[in-house]
Amino acid sequence: MPYATSIVVAAGSGKRMGTETRKQYLLLDDKPLFIHPLEVMEKQKKITGIILVAPPADLDFCKELIKEYSIKKVLSTVAGGDTRGASVYNGLQAVPEDSEFVVVHDGARPLLSQKILENVLEAAILEGAAIAAVPVKDTIKQVNPEGLVQKTLERSLLWAVQTPQAFRKELLLECYKRALGDKLQGTDDASLLETYGYPITVVMGDYRNMKITTKEDLEYAEYLLKQGGVD
Repeated sequence: MPYATSIVVAAGSGKRMGTETRKQYLLLDDKPLFIHPLEVMEKQKKITGIILVAPPADLDFCKELIKEYSIKKVLSTVAGGDTRGASVYNGLQAVPEDSEFVVVHDGARPLLSQKILENVLEAAILEGAAIAAVPVKDTIKQVNPEGLVQKTLERSLLWAVQTPQAFRKELLLECYKRALGDKLQGTDDASLLETYGYPITVVMGDYRNMKITTKEDLEYAEYLLKQGGVD
């Protein structure tokens, strides 16, 4: 079985949440948000280690939470950077050399299921790179800076991208190094592979695997858990 390491990114400030507490530490079902995906990674047999990326000032605090919730697979807790991309790159530096694959997941997506995680990782093992995504439900229009509609995009071709995103480690590391040299910032990890011409397999995600950004998102996540959560 290939050796896979997970990078869980929980280094953001969460300003859009509008709370004094950083978003990743807000409680969902009496646990900090970022603990939920750590527990999913902990139970996944294909993942043998976890790298947590956290705010530089919070490393000791996060280590204490990891102990409190008995997350055994965390290999190290590293400081995040000024951007999400910089945080992922910092996490990559801590991935063991013999790890063949990496799975990157947002710490603010607490409702990750084992099924999606396994499907994305299996697709990456076969194809080299895979991401979770869901078809968009709404009509999407391209709008110019003046607020005028330019065109309606073909909805059947549009997918909303999520995490986890899994890659052959050396492939993702190569793209990050090239992007640093080219001074490029991607909106997600897969966008760097797109830039340099690598194919990416799309795996069906789950609409419940949402990123917690606002208080309303957190309330909805609580509701989903009360309804039975995710598999």
